[in-house]
Amino acid sequence: MALLQLMCSVTPLARAARSRAVISRTVVTTTMTMTKTKSDSNVLLGMSEEQLQQLAIDFGQQSYRGKQLHHLLYKRRVKDIQEFSQVPLAFRTELQEAGWVVGRSSVHTSVAAADGTIKLLIKLEDNRLVETVGIPVTDDKGSVRLTACVSSQVGCPLRCSFCATGKGGFSRNLKGHEIVEQVLAIEEVFNNRVTNVVFMGMGEPMLNLKEVLAAHRCLNKDVQIGQRMITISTVGVPNTIKKLASHKLQSTLALSLHAPNQKLREKIVPSAKAYPLEAIMKDCRDYFHETSRRVSFEYTLLAGVNDDVEHAKELAELLHQWGPGYHVNLIPFNPIDGTEYKRPYRKSISIFQSMLESRKITVSVRQTRGLDASAACGQLRNEFQKVPLAAPSNGDIQPEPEPEVAVAVAC
Repeated sequence: MALLQLMCSVTPLARAARSRAVISRTVVTTTMTMTKTKSDSNVLLGMSEEQLQQLAIDFGQQSYRGKQLHHLLYKRRVKDIQEFSQVPLAFRTELQEAGWVVGRSSVHTSVAAADGTIKLLIKLEDNRLVETVGIPVTDDKGSVRLTACVSSQVGCPLRCSFCATGKGGFSRNLKGHEIVEQVLAIEEVFNNRVTNVVFMGMGEPMLNLKEVLAAHRCLNKDVQIGQRMITISTVGVPNTIKKLASHKLQSTLALSLHAPNQKLREKIVPSAKAYPLEAIMKDCRDYFHETSRRVSFEYTLLAGVNDDVEHAKELAELLHQWGPGYHVNLIPFNPIDGTEYKRPYRKSISIFQSMLESRKITVSVRQTRGLDASAACGQLRNEFQKVPLAAPSNGDIQPEPEPEVAVAVAC
């Protein structure tokens, strides 16, 4: 009898506990959904496998459902939740009703160059366009290296005098998933894996470092592109190189230098006034010591401006002053509207290169790609950087650029 009474008394308590657990889970899920919706973090793309597993648990699913979501996002590249055929319909519906989306945008325009380079204008959720470029290179063995040049901002606020992007104005930073989706879009267009990623498209990555690092993590861990195959470019933003170094990434830092002294650099790069050359070189030296990864210096050659033999000598002296671990990437200027800059003759480029090499500086000359599609370095620009499209497009890829889009990769 005592045992029966004990069982009768425990059962209601157990039921109450279970009820509280169900209510608690519902409250947690509801709160989580409201929070994510308000903060625009209800996007699946960009989430890690662990985060997706936790998401599944929060919705009352087994954790392995999160692994399935991860596979669908990054292996099968599914773009719509209702196409997640491996996942129960009820779970798919709950995700959508809670405001979750995959986070993939449509390609508004695709432009192909004669050399195989393809530039995509991706239409974002707010109807602004952002540009990304796929650059294929086939080696002597027939292997294809496919580089995705991705944007980190819609436009750019720094207004470098030789770059088209800054002349088109600035709208906003890109979110992490909006960076990742550029790589996936390039892979789809080429039907091939992206092997290299360079943050050299529209915008200044260091002004959007948080989202750039989130995209870097996803590209490395989830899309599975090696860190050493990723390059982050910057024209120089105070204190950000130190922050980047603290993450100890094995990716390459590319600094857009463009001049061997402060006075000339300020003329070419207006933002250089806030970041003296001595300070930026010290940060690059510290970055090398912190990460053991050499810094690459981007140097756009502008005829009659910074391409003289004396400029080459001064550049070599500057680099030797700040230690080893440097590489110079010479970029012959690519023409853009609204500037009087011109590309140097091949002989001038060769002399500049030889002068650096004679002073033991490792140097390369960037091959111009995508010039006839306005997809070459420094040419990315479209008139919807500040003002969004008047109306949403139908989401189909258009084979030719629209006349009003002055499509013109920033360095």
